[in-house]
Amino acid sequence: MDKTDLNQLRWFQIVAEEHSFTRAAAKIGVAQSTLSYAIKQLEDRMGVRLLTRTTRNVATTTAGERLLQTIAPRIAEIEDEIAELTALRDKPSGSVRLTLSDHALESVVWPKLRPVLRDYPDIHVELILDSTFRNIVEEGFDAGVRLGESVEKDMIAVRIGRDWRLVAVASPGYLAAHGVPDHPQDLVGHVCINMRHETAGGLYAWEFEKAGKELRVRVSGQLTFNNSYAMIDAAVNGYGIAYVPDDIVERQIASGELVLVLDDWSPFFDGYFLYYPSRRQNLPAFKVVVDALRYRSQAGSGRSSGLG
Repeated sequence: MDKTDLNQLRWFQIVAEEHSFTRAAAKIGVAQSTLSYAIKQLEDRMGVRLLTRTTRNVATTTAGERLLQTIAPRIAEIEDEIAELTALRDKPSGSVRLTLSDHALESVVWPKLRPVLRDYPDIHVELILDSTFRNIVEEGFDAGVRLGESVEKDMIAVRIGRDWRLVAVASPGYLAAHGVPDHPQDLVGHVCINMRHETAGGLYAWEFEKAGKELRVRVSGQLTFNNSYAMIDAAVNGYGIAYVPDDIVERQIASGELVLVLDDWSPFFDGYFLYYPSRRQNLPAFKVVVDALRYRSQAGSGRSSGLG
């Protein structure tokens, strides 16, 4: 195939992954009519229908899905090779695309990347905030960030943050009006600020542990969020007890805006890990990002990576 045909295959891949000509055209940077004509040419040349179009969606046909599964890994390999060749310049360059939660971004990833990226202006990092469990290979991410217990076993995993725990906090005003819970089961009688799991869709059952005894408590209240920072604001304003990461309420606890309760029942979780397929590890730009994020502790760093 000539260069135009390879371009058409790449454009077809983007349309199929975006399920939209409009979004694909914006991503590629061409007019929608140009993109539509290119895909029509590809279909005519192959003699099969690759996409079905409705007013709201674009989907692959059986032939289109087969073509997508065939070309996607090969195009990824070509892009990786080009990135490696480009990186032979004086400074690493290229793009790194990560999926992570807002808490991982603000508590670990951005504080570590911020000073490093100034030295590498040719490295472009895209950070997609999402609490769901993404398939990073199928969805075109170079890596993802999750708690250690959630990382798939077939991925390379690099610890990037310390272990942390969820803590129950409430405003002094709320506790003065409703009392202080002495046991996790007491929360059933309190007004609590719920967290909804984006992946499973259900409400998070608060997890506690003490002296080897584990408890899960389902709480209720007026408010439900899928964002810890919003929960903290609600707790500060007296809307109930929140269960949030300890590192993002340190300031509010120190200032007295929030009070820690059930402290001895709050267990530690595995910290955040960067995880990725092995084919990403040799790209220079990716190495810079991994090295910047890597957790360094005299006590060791948990699971390690194949990166040196």
